[in-house]
Amino acid sequence: MKYNDLVVEKNARPTRKGRGISAGQGKTAGRGTKGQKARAGHHKMPAGFMGGQRAIMQAVPKLKGFKSFHAKAEVVYTDRLNGLSGKVDNYKLAEKSLISSPFVKVKVISRGELTAKVDLETQFISKSALEAIKKAGGSFKKVGILQKAKAEK
Repeated sequence: MKYNDLVVEKNARPTRKGRGISAGQGKTAGRGTKGQKARAGHHKMPAGFMGGQRAIMQAVPKLKGFKSFHAKAEVVYTDRLNGLSGKVDNYKLAEKSLISSPFVKVKVISRGELTAKVDLETQFISKSALEAIKKAGGSFKKVGILQKAKAEK
């Protein structure tokens, strides 16, 4: 077998970058001209790196406190449930204007006397409110807000 008779697959050998002008990847080897990314030893700069000047997160002053992006649960007190009876869910609470919308999280908290028998279906409840509902002959079922919204559509 002779060297010129060999059949070699196209692109079987990886290209050698930066090996002469005629190689296609010669001279600057595909790095463009000049600049930080063209230099040897370049690696990706950390987030916020601004070319050696002070980064934006260092320039902006630190602020006190903490801002949570989680929506807070709206509170409903047990004494406000006295006007309701039967099955009570987010839709019924919104209808009676006890909460702003049926698509918010609701937490029931104990306050005052509960006399009405209610079968409550909300997201959260305090221990004392649960005891008050059971004492009045009602029940509580925990539901997820997204499941409830999809079920009504």
